[in-house]
Amino acid sequence: MKPPNAPQGSQDSSRDSPKESTPSTSSEVTSWRAFVRGNLQPLAIAFSIALLLRIFIAEPRFIPSASMFPTLDLGDRLLVEKVSYHLHEPQRGEIVVFSPPDSLQRQGFTANQAFIKRVVAVAGDTIAVDRGQLRVNRAPIAETYIAEPPSYTWGPFVVPPGAVAVMGDNRNNSNDSHVWGFLPTDRIIGRACFRFWPLDRWGGLAAGTSSPPLEALGDGSDWRRV
Repeated sequence: MKPPNAPQGSQDSSRDSPKESTPSTSSEVTSWRAFVRGNLQPLAIAFSIALLLRIFIAEPRFIPSASMFPTLDLGDRLLVEKVSYHLHEPQRGEIVVFSPPDSLQRQGFTANQAFIKRVVAVAGDTIAVDRGQLRVNRAPIAETYIAEPPSYTWGPFVVPPGAVAVMGDNRNNSNDSHVWGFLPTDRIIGRACFRFWPLDRWGGLAAGTSSPPLEALGDGSDWRRV
């Protein structure tokens, strides 16, 4: 004997009917989307802009050594701009941040480290240090910003094309061109232009005294040391 048919509509239809979102669930999704649009998207845009600015325009740096004392001290924080050297070559007296050339990497420094020094001579200049005096193109350079006169003798050498000579203002405590040679300009990251910390030394970093125009010298020789 067959069982009686179940009344029409009495079967469980939960498997056939889609679940409807409750008002609270819908509200939570809407709130989350609003949060993302109102907060995370602006943060992502701001981060992207900051990253682009750091890569192409400017970046902060701190001073890890006393090689630029008294102009820059340990812990000073600087803004390094990266635009000007796309428009012109580095100038004498400017303070530059650079990645180590090959000669420094052979001393054990890594390519991602950064150095900061002052440009003291550019391509074509003849540079020498003698009796505590920096000379560029035979003329003595008035350097009121150095810690003390250099105690070493160096040169004369002619700065080759595509390079500059750099020195720390703390001349006798600086690992610079008089130790490892000339700096290729393609290793320069940017120009230190502004100190923003500490606040009591806040302000722009002016270039030092420039050397006089190039003179034709017969006693200079190219420095081939690397």
